[in-house]
Amino acid sequence: MIAPFYQALLHNFVAILLAMLVLWRIAVAIKDVSFIDAVWAYGMVFLVALTAFLLLGQPKGPLGWALFGLTTLWGLRLGTHLLIRWQRLGRDPRYDKILSSVMAKKQWSFSKAALLQVFLLQGPLVWLVSLPAQAGLLTDPGTGLTPLAWAGIALALFGIAFETIGDAQLEAFRKDESRRGQVLDTGLWRYTRHPNYFGDAATWWGIWAVAVAAGAPLWVTLGPIFLTYTLTKWSGAPMLEKSLKKSRPGYVEYVERTSGFFPLPPKKR
Repeated sequence: MIAPFYQALLHNFVAILLAMLVLWRIAVAIKDVSFIDAVWAYGMVFLVALTAFLLLGQPKGPLGWALFGLTTLWGLRLGTHLLIRWQRLGRDPRYDKILSSVMAKKQWSFSKAALLQVFLLQGPLVWLVSLPAQAGLLTDPGTGLTPLAWAGIALALFGIAFETIGDAQLEAFRKDESRRGQVLDTGLWRYTRHPNYFGDAATWWGIWAVAVAAGAPLWVTLGPIFLTYTLTKWSGAPMLEKSLKKSRPGYVEYVERTSGFFPLPPKKR
């Protein structure tokens, strides 16, 4: 018999897969999967809200409310930012390239490629990354905030602020016609090539600390470890920088002087 803790996590896993199937049908109807980036953030809010209010009734105490609040603040801010960007810019060429390649190699339809390469892949990953928040809510003893929890809250809020400022600076840069075709190397982008990715990682390591303080098992550390790996080594920075090095004059020099992840002073040439 499955313990209630694992039964709840399994419930959430099935729920996110069902949600992804609904969104997949929408993507097939409009022939575009680009909104999946916004779904990544909104999906974590969905799982935490599901845990907090459907499975538990409400968070048990300050630790649970902190987990719910931090995840919701991060997810709604980022998801809305990405949704607005998608509505403004339209189809994301990254996904067009991925799906076109798969469709050509495996003779798949758009519908099949979107399902297997995007939605059924993203669902489990959303569940994995948000494991600390889900688990922390389920194990929360209802007691007060500990020093570890306060440290986690501070780190998560720092990450959210860092990412928000970085995104705002990038949006202002893109709207500046005088800098079209140039490299953004001012503000936070002077100290790290990816303020948004660093902010994401800081946020989820902070949420992880709150979850551990709430009694979550240490194996949920897989969530922030995977997120940090994918942002720095897999589908985040590597894919983006490969494209920018080809399309943006001066980006190679920017890479040589600017930290790839942790904010650091620019290197002197």
